[in-house]
Amino acid sequence: MLTVEEIQQAIVSLSSEDRDRLHEWMIECEDAWDDWDRQIAADSRAGKLDFLAAEALEAKENGLLIDLPIGEQS
Repeated sequence: MLTVEEIQQAIVSLSSEDRDRLHEWMIECEDAWDDWDRQIAADSRAGKLDFLAAEALEAKENGLLIDLPIGEQS
C-alpha cells in the first residue's frame, strides 16, 4: 500500500489533464459518500436500523461481545 507521501508525489507528477480527471473523480466519490451518509441518517430516523442495536444489546447480555483494541489498525 502506498503512503500518503507517495500518493502526493504521484499526484504532483500528473499532467494537468490527469489531475483534472482525478479531481473530478474525487468530487464524484465525495458526492456518493454524502448520499450514503444521508441514506444512513434517513434509515436511522425511520427505525430501519433498530434491529442492529437490538442485536448488539442481546449479544452484550449473552456475553458475546469482545472489546476491540482502541487505536490499533488491522
